[in-house]
Amino acid sequence: MDKMLCMIVFGALLVASLVQDAAAQTVHVVGDNLGWIIPSNGAAAYTNWAAGKTFRVGDTLVFNFMTDRHDVLQVKKSSFDGCNSQNAIGNPIMTGPANVTLDSAGDHYYICTFGRHCQNGQKLAITVSSSGTPGANPPTPFAAGPSGANSPNPSNPTTTVPSPSSSTQPEACAPTPSAAGPSSSTPGVSTPPSTSSSTTILANFLLSLSSIALAAFL
Repeated sequence: MDKMLCMIVFGALLVASLVQDAAAQTVHVVGDNLGWIIPSNGAAAYTNWAAGKTFRVGDTLVFNFMTDRHDVLQVKKSSFDGCNSQNAIGNPIMTGPANVTLDSAGDHYYICTFGRHCQNGQKLAITVSSSGTPGANPPTPFAAGPSGANSPNPSNPTTTVPSPSSSTQPEACAPTPSAAGPSSSTPGVSTPPSTSSSTTILANFLLSLSSIALAAFL
C-alpha cells in the first residue's frame, strides 16, 4: 500500500513538473499573420510586433516565409544596422518555415539576406531575458554616430526614439503580397497557444498537494 502511494505521489510530481515547464515556454510567430516578408510600412512592422512581448530563454521564434524567396540569418548589431552578413551568427536558414530557439539572454538580431529585403524593413531585433522579468522591448535599431558627437550628459539623460527603419534608400523590390505569403506554404503551422496563468497555478497546487501527501504517509 505504501509503495503504491509513493508511486502515485511521484507520478503527480512528475506530471506537475512537466506542465510547469511547458507553461514556461512560448512559441512566437514572427509578425503573426504578416509572416516574414518585406513589410509595406518598413521595419516599423516588426518593431511594433516585438514591442510589449516578453521573450525568454527557451522560447521559439517561428519565421513563416516561402522557400527560395526569403531566408533568416542571425547577425550582430553592426550587421543589423548595416544590413549585411559580415558578422553572421551561424548559417542562414533557407527553408521556411524556420524555427529558431532562443538559447541565450541578451539582444538578438535577425535579417533577410535576399536582395535589399533587409534595407526595406525585413529585419527583427528583440531582447531575450533569462527569467520572467520584463525585458521584451526590442533594442534600439539605430547605427552609432561619430564618436564624441552629441555626448549625453549623465546629469540630464535623454531618451532616444528608435527610427522605424535603418535605411532611407528606396525599395528595390515591392513588398511581398500577403496572399503569396507563408500562409499558403506552411499549412502545418498554427497560431501557438499563449501561456496560461491558470496552468501555472494548477502545477503549483499539484506540487503542494503531492508534498503534503508524501509527508503524511512516509
